[in-house]
Amino acid sequence: MGAAGPLCALLLLLGTGTGTGPGPRPGPAPPRVVLALLARNAQHSLPHCLGALESMDYPAGSIALWCATDHNSDNTTAMLREWLEAVGKDYHSVAWKVQEEPSSYPDELGPKHWSDKRYENLMRLKQEALTYAREQRADYILFVDTDSILTNNQTLKFLMAQNKSVVAPMLDSQTFYSNFWCGITPQGYYRRTADYFPTKNRQQVGCFAVPMVYATFLIDLRKEETSRLAFYPPHPNYTWAFDDIIVFAYSCQAAGAEVHVCNQQRFGYINVPVKAHQTLEDERANFVHLTLEAMVDGPPMQRSRHISLIPKPLTKMGFDEIFLINLVRRPDRRRRMLASLRELEITPRVVDAVDGSTLNSSNIKVLGVDLLPGYYDPFSGRTLTKGEVGCFLSHYHVWKEIVSQGLERSVVFEDDVRFEAAFPARLQRLMEELEGVQRDWDLIYLGRKQVNAEDEVPVEGVRNLVVAGYSYWTLAYVISRRGAQKLLAAEPLSKMLPVDEFLPIMYDKHPNEDYKRHFAPRDLLVFSAHPLLVYPTHYAGDSNWLSDTETSTIWDDDAKMTDWAGSQKTLRDSRGGASHLRATARDEL
Repeated sequence: MGAAGPLCALLLLLGTGTGTGPGPRPGPAPPRVVLALLARNAQHSLPHCLGALESMDYPAGSIALWCATDHNSDNTTAMLREWLEAVGKDYHSVAWKVQEEPSSYPDELGPKHWSDKRYENLMRLKQEALTYAREQRADYILFVDTDSILTNNQTLKFLMAQNKSVVAPMLDSQTFYSNFWCGITPQGYYRRTADYFPTKNRQQVGCFAVPMVYATFLIDLRKEETSRLAFYPPHPNYTWAFDDIIVFAYSCQAAGAEVHVCNQQRFGYINVPVKAHQTLEDERANFVHLTLEAMVDGPPMQRSRHISLIPKPLTKMGFDEIFLINLVRRPDRRRRMLASLRELEITPRVVDAVDGSTLNSSNIKVLGVDLLPGYYDPFSGRTLTKGEVGCFLSHYHVWKEIVSQGLERSVVFEDDVRFEAAFPARLQRLMEELEGVQRDWDLIYLGRKQVNAEDEVPVEGVRNLVVAGYSYWTLAYVISRRGAQKLLAAEPLSKMLPVDEFLPIMYDKHPNEDYKRHFAPRDLLVFSAHPLLVYPTHYAGDSNWLSDTETSTIWDDDAKMTDWAGSQKTLRDSRGGASHLRATARDEL
């Protein structure tokens, strides 16, 4: 954030503030709150942050907004101004501070580099907000970072009810990162403790005393010890790193103000910060990934209705078609996948899946479907389910469409996909490198479950691509027209087994020789992204897990029900490979 100067405008909009509900509120007046919002280069997250604040269940007439923005090279100022013009009249008052020039600090190496001048200006602004709250005789001040999205509209009331000097809602991210530390060294550095992961993962639940919170937190200004808190200048005895969150942690320690983090509820999300050398585009891609994770894990984020946004241009990422297979009776999955792809700026073609639950033994035979002789599920011992028949037919119809339309390169998604960060850019780079080495291919897994533990052979000249071994799942894959032709030529309907068993047979990596002898040639050229670019939204045993292939009936017996018990296909990979957390993102820092 920037320092106050001749180019800095300060505007106070004083209003009557009627609050969020109609008519007068009975009983005593709610505590008065200053909400401090500091924004720089935040156009990627600001609409969601402000949308969450609009939904907060607290009378706006008891909230004074204190907003500051500066040194922007994006549209942050215009967004914030548009929002304040629309909602400012509903709040008790608005303090609005803006400085547009210059767009960078003289000692910073890039927009994500935290230089000493940037830290100092941020501390000065936070101190100014704190002083403003005290002068306004506010009961509380709530600091909110624009990369913090409070999807729980009860957060403010909840924090007040804890009766703590300084308290933060624990925020979830797309990794193990959050907005608190459980340990700090005598020199002010991060210290690993045994409490962090149980707290972050909610294995222990409550409000816990911690040495540091940041990003979004509430200070109770009525408590005597908080009158000694300061962001700037640092405490006279301060010798730790020149960093606003560490300076404030020291101030809390020196003032005897205990700091707490609460994790009893899901309060919202925090974006994982990018490295100093990275760009605003990297940060935007990170935040898009966070919004996708929120769509899966819930509750999803909502943009402000008061900010004008230009619709994103949607593309097919250079492919001929993007297929999305979805059961009509799963509209929730369709909505979530379409919203996810829209965030990724991808336009799909929705294919109504064949619903195995509507098939009976007679019309299965009419479709020319017959069981591969001797097939049994390798784990449960059951035979094919109607859900698996429907799944196979859905993919089969897509392959037929690819061949009939002459589509050279297509992507196929099922509707239970969780995307990795920067999915479009990573997929496009992979395809460009594969084209560059002129390597023939038929199918590329984007998500799968690797069955065997052996390392797979990397493809020379292509980063993050391996020769695929025996694999389960058909979550997402790239397929060529030639690959689809090979799959159709095998005439699989008359000797059907699950589609994720059929594919490894066709590239000759299935371990069952009896199955393989029914199919020739087995020359499908199959590779896999490594690390994977998508994962399942849920696994067997998860509270929100649902499978229309495992939970079904036997293909030729309408009365015989099946479930996932005994089948290990949909279980999380015990080797850790099937996890949506990237290996580089498994740390809390």
